[in-house]
Amino acid sequence: MKRFLIPAVGVVVLLLVAGVVTTIVHSRGVGLAVTDLDDGAVVTPSGVERVSITTADPGELHRVSVQVDGRPVEARREDGRMTLAGVDLAEGEHTLSVRAANPLPWLPDVSAERRFSVDATPPALAVESAGAESLRGPVTVRGTAEGAETVTVGDQRVRVADGRFEVSLASVPAQVRVTADDAAGNSRQQEVPVRVTHPGMRAVHMSAAAWATPSLRDPVLAMAREGRIDTVQLDIKDESGEIGYRSQVPLAREIGATRDYYDARAVLDELHAADVRVVGRLVAFRDPVLGKASWQAGARDRLAQNTSGAPWSAHYGEYAFTNFANKEVRDYNTAIAKEAAELGFDDVLYDYVRRPDGPIGQMSFPGLTGTPEQSIVDFLRDNRAVLRPLGTYLGASVFGIAANSGTDIAQDIPAISAQVDYVAPMVYPSHWGPGEYGVDDPDGKPYDIVKASVEHFVRLTEGTGATIVPWLQAFSLGHRYGPGEIQAQVVASRDVGVPSFLLWNAACTYGSAGLEPA
Repeated sequence: MKRFLIPAVGVVVLLLVAGVVTTIVHSRGVGLAVTDLDDGAVVTPSGVERVSITTADPGELHRVSVQVDGRPVEARREDGRMTLAGVDLAEGEHTLSVRAANPLPWLPDVSAERRFSVDATPPALAVESAGAESLRGPVTVRGTAEGAETVTVGDQRVRVADGRFEVSLASVPAQVRVTADDAAGNSRQQEVPVRVTHPGMRAVHMSAAAWATPSLRDPVLAMAREGRIDTVQLDIKDESGEIGYRSQVPLAREIGATRDYYDARAVLDELHAADVRVVGRLVAFRDPVLGKASWQAGARDRLAQNTSGAPWSAHYGEYAFTNFANKEVRDYNTAIAKEAAELGFDDVLYDYVRRPDGPIGQMSFPGLTGTPEQSIVDFLRDNRAVLRPLGTYLGASVFGIAANSGTDIAQDIPAISAQVDYVAPMVYPSHWGPGEYGVDDPDGKPYDIVKASVEHFVRLTEGTGATIVPWLQAFSLGHRYGPGEIQAQVVASRDVGVPSFLLWNAACTYGSAGLEPA
């Protein structure tokens, strides 16, 4: 019996030992792990929720207890892990303690500890400037990012030194995204318009038909050769809705808007060869060709309407004013602007980029959400995003009265200025009433009224990055305007720091207009 008993006891002991060894391996193999949280880490509140606690056997998770700063917390158990979702921690230092109880009481528990900090405050980002001297670039973006570990401008990572950053970008976008991230993962972001310095101009207006007329075109070319002007403003689409060249924009061809007054590519090549810039004037929402064609085709939402649903007419004509809030109308004008930029126009200068003047309560603009003013601003913003990559400047012609009463025509000057490269206010002396800006007889005192009104526009656009290029009067309406009156306006504008100008004469007859060679 003893001979058999001893081996049996030995087998039992061996089995017990084997069992103990297996338990020890199992207990040490609980595999308690805390991931996504290093010791000494700095995390955001959302980063705390990403912390994951696991065991080698998900069935052992019920043995795990969690404490933060010595106090038990309820951790969520799902998908074979525990998370700290729902644990609300204040900013500052904290300690996470995790313990897995061993199923055998004589064996030690398994534990892990992490000291970490919660940071919920994003960096203080301030972009001081984002601009270029020309559309050829480069763009310099600089600013401060207190508390940031990294700053990204566009897709370029930028070094931060003593809370400051600066970077040079080769291309010139309409706007650039600047993102500052701190060590915890907090982020602050800004969409910043990129300001570009417009080169300025000394220009005269030419309609498409005038350019096709040698007796009107040749004197303008002579003015350019003599250095009296450096820019020609040539109509792309005018108040009649006609496009002066054979546009390839599908809707323009469909509605019969294209004409053959000039070959756009040939004209641009000729003027550029003479070192003359070309500004394309694009009349946006006064467009009787599009208006009539749209109404007859049943696309009536393309037109500005009265409250009865009829086309808004007033003094413009029955189908003259299209609906600035209509996407098809906006896309049509943007497509023409894009085509002009691709042809080589240096600038696109929008005119009639507004609602009709008149009582707003009697008008209806189907599809309008928000204010008319904001809709106009958004249209210009979208156009700059299209034109900027093509190397084309964007301008907006505005009423002179918009400086004081922009809601009368939906032209908010400061807001528009932030979305264009220059603003071209029509400050014609004949268009001001007696007493405006303290001038008793504006038409008879061109220097006084132009100086006061241009100075006001300079103040309104300050800090927006937009240049002022005023429309000046080169026609007679009441008082006779000759070289002296024209030159008085040029000098008045220059005296308030605005050397650029556009001369308007509907007949496109200028002579020298009193302009001295530059």
